[in-house]
Amino acid sequence: MHAADSHDVIRIQGARENNLKDVSLELPKRRLTVFTGVSGSGKSSLVFATIAAESQRMINETYSTFVQGFMPTMARPDVDLLEGLTTAIIVDQERMGANVRSTVGTVTDANAMLRMLFSRLGQPHIGSPQAFSFNVPSVSGAGSIRTASGKTEKRSFSITGGMCPRCEGTGSVSDFDFTALYDATKSLAGGALLVPGYSMDGWYGRIFAGSGYFDMDKPIGEFTERELNDLLFREPTKIKVEGINLTYEGLIPKIQKSMLSKDKEAMQPHIRAFVERAITFQSCPECGGTRLAAPARSSKIRGVSIADVCAMQISDLAGWVRGLDEPSVGPLVGGLQHLLDSFVGIGLGYLSLDRASGTLSGGEAQRTKMIRHLGSSLTDVTYVFDEPTIGLHPHDIQRMNELLLRLRDKGNTVLVVEHKPEAIAIADHVVDLGPGAGTGGGMICFEGTVEALRGSGTLTGRHLDDRARLKGSVRSPKGSLEVRGASANNLKEVDVDIPLGVLTVVTGVAGSGKSSLIHGSVAPRQDVVVIDQGAIKGSRRSNPATYSGLLEPVRKAFAKANSVKPALFSANSEGACPVCNGAGVIYTELGFMDTVSTPCEECEGKRYQPAVLEYRLNGRDIAEVLAMPVTEAAAFFAEDESAIPGAHRILARMADVGLGYLALGQPLTTLSGGERQRLKLATQMGERGGIYVLDEPTTGLHLADVEQLLGLLDRLVDSGKSVIVIEHNQAVMAHADWIIDLGPGAGHDGGRVVFEGTPAGLVAGRATLTGEHLAKYVRA
Repeated sequence: MHAADSHDVIRIQGARENNLKDVSLELPKRRLTVFTGVSGSGKSSLVFATIAAESQRMINETYSTFVQGFMPTMARPDVDLLEGLTTAIIVDQERMGANVRSTVGTVTDANAMLRMLFSRLGQPHIGSPQAFSFNVPSVSGAGSIRTASGKTEKRSFSITGGMCPRCEGTGSVSDFDFTALYDATKSLAGGALLVPGYSMDGWYGRIFAGSGYFDMDKPIGEFTERELNDLLFREPTKIKVEGINLTYEGLIPKIQKSMLSKDKEAMQPHIRAFVERAITFQSCPECGGTRLAAPARSSKIRGVSIADVCAMQISDLAGWVRGLDEPSVGPLVGGLQHLLDSFVGIGLGYLSLDRASGTLSGGEAQRTKMIRHLGSSLTDVTYVFDEPTIGLHPHDIQRMNELLLRLRDKGNTVLVVEHKPEAIAIADHVVDLGPGAGTGGGMICFEGTVEALRGSGTLTGRHLDDRARLKGSVRSPKGSLEVRGASANNLKEVDVDIPLGVLTVVTGVAGSGKSSLIHGSVAPRQDVVVIDQGAIKGSRRSNPATYSGLLEPVRKAFAKANSVKPALFSANSEGACPVCNGAGVIYTELGFMDTVSTPCEECEGKRYQPAVLEYRLNGRDIAEVLAMPVTEAAAFFAEDESAIPGAHRILARMADVGLGYLALGQPLTTLSGGERQRLKLATQMGERGGIYVLDEPTTGLHLADVEQLLGLLDRLVDSGKSVIVIEHNQAVMAHADWIIDLGPGAGHDGGRVVFEGTPAGLVAGRATLTGEHLAKYVRA
């Protein structure tokens, strides 16, 4: 063997990132390795925070110091040795686009190819590719310039862009409800403004008062037309306040720049609530929501404009491109054809290129990112996937498996974090972490083949061949929720009665219309609590105790027991350590080098002042309480001396959803996707509502935990709630009282109810894709 061919493993020694306990292992290169284990067992810590993080850090170090200054900085993972690493490409579930102009077409370069195609073949010819771009405005200007010889010459210029001038390329225009911006009966000084963050106690108050445009003590309802115009619409104007040069700007242009320029999905919850309350969005009347200026819409190929093409379902667009026989642009058409076929092959043929990227689910976003890599010429790359089967119907998982194997067969190393048995089954090598979660995990329980895993006796091995049985008897509904004429997105005037008082599962292939039906026609109704997969917004100071509302009763209990203020027990308020400001670590910015974080020496990472830690509740200080795992804390807050019923209820719900191992003070930024979703579920379960809508609650759940989730759903129904679950997991389908199956396909091939009835009826009929797969699963 040539010496260069001997480096066929990735070697890890002494990995201690997060909960890993000195993990050492060897991973075969150019093979597909699947990492399994319960949620929180350390899979992501090993794959993402150790292997992929070190690979990316070392690649970043190959750039010049100047370039590194503009790149995200990374600290070296806590590991003794990493050998045999190759370039890592991470394909994760992070949702795409905090930009309102980001679409499926722009993030995959399909739009760039289409713009070039229309600039060459479109009739009438209107200009270069940028004339078809909704991100480029048309501008023109003229003026005098002085040349090198000293002469003054008149010059003019013009740029033809494709941006609609009315909506500035966003496709929608906004209208403000002034009653949500201010209370007309109050003055500015009296707190009339209802916009989040616009407090008169800070700089905004000083700017408004110093502008001299209006009387701060006069009710807004009594403002003159000019005063109201200055308050709402005034363009940026330089003013001087207390000797400082500042800019005053009207409320509406300010809000448009600070809030409306962001994708709604990326906003903090309180900002999003304000935007939804105060601003109505409607399709731009000038461009009809296409984002494009009139000239870009007028240029056509075979009677079809670029706006029409982007609105087509991608599977239809692929057929249209295949029909273009234009040798002059042959390579361009070939590249576009390959890209569109990749969309169809990966199960995203139901999307359109003008779909806003921020509206894609985590699974759709991950598969869209995959498309960039399928046509890549690179080999010997390490591809890292985070649960690529999320959001996929059993029918689509087979296609995803084929894509992963195709990437491997090109000579790449493929590392996959997964829970689904169908995805584990294709592995060349399996690494099972555990045995438990959090401090109970972080060890290698098994390494080897899938067959050896089955007989290994580990938790994953024991549950790998689990098969749920169809229910012997199903609950009887107590009424129904009527949906009539549902037509959102691809739904075709759907009429359906959703039974109440039972467990209803809504299923169907990805893109069949499940979310459109439930989120469009059920979620907006009163008495409905929706627990979706939206990311939790939180800083590195946020933790399960703050997010769930647990910290509030705990702070009050500490305050009452010690006769002091509750604010002392907040690390973000009066109780914060003065050295680290309650962060627990000191962040040292080193310019173009990595930012270094070190535990605060003053508070030893506890985040509180020493004086605050003198106060105790049943013998424990606040830092010790926040270090407790959920199960220990639940027992602590049930004891007589420290009993807090409100806190105990929250903790019991967190244990119910499988988060018993989680420390109360663990930063939210360190939680896995599955952990965040279940924390959201535990928190929102306390809301008052008769109907619960859950969007794929098995996301990130180990096979052994699905049973616990089913028990939780049963308890919810037995307590008198109606539970509607959008789900692909066959164990959940088999456990349902009623199934509504949408399809038969995706996009315009779906949008119809193809079955409604009991799981037994679905299996017996086998008339739909879901019925076939469920029948195989329960071995009927």
